[in-house]
Amino acid sequence: MVDKSEKVVWLARVGFAARGLVYVLLGYLALTAGKSDIDDGAGDIFRVLNAIPGGPVVLYVASAGLVGYALYRLSAALFDIERKGTSWKGRASRVGYLASAVIHLGLAWTAARIASGARGAGEDSSAEMASGVLDFPFGSTLLGIIGVAILIAAIFQARSAVTAGFMRHVSSRAPRFTCWIGRAGHAARAVVMALIGWSLLRTAWFGESEEVVSLGKAINNLRDMETGFQFVAAGLLLFGVFSIITARYRIIPDPTPPAKGLRAISI
Repeated sequence: MVDKSEKVVWLARVGFAARGLVYVLLGYLALTAGKSDIDDGAGDIFRVLNAIPGGPVVLYVASAGLVGYALYRLSAALFDIERKGTSWKGRASRVGYLASAVIHLGLAWTAARIASGARGAGEDSSAEMASGVLDFPFGSTLLGIIGVAILIAAIFQARSAVTAGFMRHVSSRAPRFTCWIGRAGHAARAVVMALIGWSLLRTAWFGESEEVVSLGKAINNLRDMETGFQFVAAGLLLFGVFSIITARYRIIPDPTPPAKGLRAISI
């Protein structure tokens, strides 16, 4: 019989695989399709999946996987199952996990809505959402804080690309090329996250919601760089491959560790 902790671990692994699928398709579309084909970011990816035979079923499975990944990140944020501690760095990591949980729940919701045929599902609404936040008291301050948090996350991603610190969470049985794929992927994510965070800061400063860029728009804004754009798009695709590999080899802490210490489950 599989206990609850094992079920959570397997749900997390499905989540890593679903995240990998999203990034592989995002990078592939960026490299092969036109600007308008990825303007809505993940929404465009899910529409592509929905159009293939059996696409809605694939989307529902991906949605469930993304929910699993979000719950895993939420557990890391609230219960510190990754054992980051209470230092400023540990708290920052846990805030990042919380943001990741919210983002992936949003992705799961978008995937499910597109699979169900909801009209307008997946369209980029980042500007409208930012405009709504600006209407609240201290809304610009809140957007500024979110922008700073994303920029800090981008710095951590860049640091991981340099130090390969993410390999501490990957089993030694993973393929040797996993490290270099991960480095390329984290570097690409750092660039895109920096663009999104900077756009939020500009929105907070100037009060213009049109300044906000989504994931798709952040990628498209790099197209004028040509070679740089190719590297970032390829890096996002490689991050998807890295995520799929880690779905198999990620060392996932037991969500309910015994009192004597942390038991890690590595498959």
